[in-house]
Amino acid sequence: MSSAAANENCLGWAARDASGVLSPYKFSRRAVGKDDVSIKITHCGICYADVIWTRNKFGDCMYPVVPGHEIAGIVKEIGSNVERFKVGDHVGVGAFVDSCRDCEYCDDKLEIHCLKRAVGTYNAVDVDGTITKGGYSNSIVVQERYCYTIPESYPLASAAPLLCAGITVYTPMMRHKMNQAGKSLGVIGLGGLGHMAVKFGKAFGLNVTVLSTSISKREEALTLLGADKFVISSDQEQMAALAKSLDFIIDTASGDHPFDPYLSLLKTSGVLVLVGAPSEVKFSPLPLLLGRITVSGSTTGGTKETQEMINFCAAHGIHPNIEVIPIQYANEALERLIKSDVKYRFVIDIENSLK
Repeated sequence: MSSAAANENCLGWAARDASGVLSPYKFSRRAVGKDDVSIKITHCGICYADVIWTRNKFGDCMYPVVPGHEIAGIVKEIGSNVERFKVGDHVGVGAFVDSCRDCEYCDDKLEIHCLKRAVGTYNAVDVDGTITKGGYSNSIVVQERYCYTIPESYPLASAAPLLCAGITVYTPMMRHKMNQAGKSLGVIGLGGLGHMAVKFGKAFGLNVTVLSTSISKREEALTLLGADKFVISSDQEQMAALAKSLDFIIDTASGDHPFDPYLSLLKTSGVLVLVGAPSEVKFSPLPLLLGRITVSGSTTGGTKETQEMINFCAAHGIHPNIEVIPIQYANEALERLIKSDVKYRFVIDIENSLK
């Protein structure tokens, strides 16, 4: 069934200016069109992107900004043409809610790379000309193509971080064939993305080494997440012992850091994938030339791979490590995220706290 009438009011939390401070905000969602799914949001993960766009770090904010693009919930209404979902289904929404559906990348289900630019889940211009508003809210209306099936057996709170943190590391791992059992993976940084890279690496049968500047993360990396090794990246002796031993490295660190020490860890034809966002990337060309090294970048994934990743997590019992919080704690959570004080992803319990 579809609702032709004007949509109901939606309650969310929004930032009104570059202070990024969130507070309650009422707004309207668009009416459910024939190809749309209306979702009751139960959970929303907190991503560092929420810090960037609530605080206008890129200078493109269209306030008020309702952040959140790691969305999990339950279908409450569908449009007349919707075939993949029914009322009551568990669904997810990630970093984008529309694209041109016409270009080569959309044809290949790589919509995040749409030539006309994918429409972000928040702070972007939607199909009806309004500004998209994200998952720090109690409902959302999204075109069917950009919704994902979450298996009933998989907890919605755990599913939320998969929609950005999970897919951001899964996509390059699959593209660079980091699913070959027995090979070796280095993971730089152990936050929301890094801990998922460790989990995927172990599920793929890789030998996983965590590379961190913080000795305090050693015990959790080895015992809680199951990494095979933990190396302090500032310790030259430990790094030298690891020289030319890794097939792959995933760099999830967003702070500025040197790259040459990490490139020296790669075997001939090794691959380093950057998924963090430091202010600059600088390294000597010699390791690349002499070692036939590949340095690659990656963002989130398209719809096909995102669904595959969700299914893989459900089939292999892979769950993000999360700290569930009420919406009223969102401002403190964002401050803690800036300080890397979270193990390893905040998830807002929308259903029970946003009323």
